[in-house]
Amino acid sequence: MSEDAQYQVLLNDEEQYSLWPADREIPAGWRPDGFRGTRDECTAHVDEVWTDMRPRSLREAMADQS
Repeated sequence: MSEDAQYQVLLNDEEQYSLWPADREIPAGWRPDGFRGTRDECTAHVDEVWTDMRPRSLREAMADQS
């Protein structure tokens, strides 16, 4: 893909992020987080918002234990 290809940032139920070509159908189990841009812009967005890499279920289980 070209450097100016458009991507969107996707999020799954475990609050994990992925980049996906903006012109392709979103796969099952994923939803858009609302951010679109170049691959570099989307990567920068994910780096900014995905501060805890643990899946949501693990974060919740660990919170219940404390």
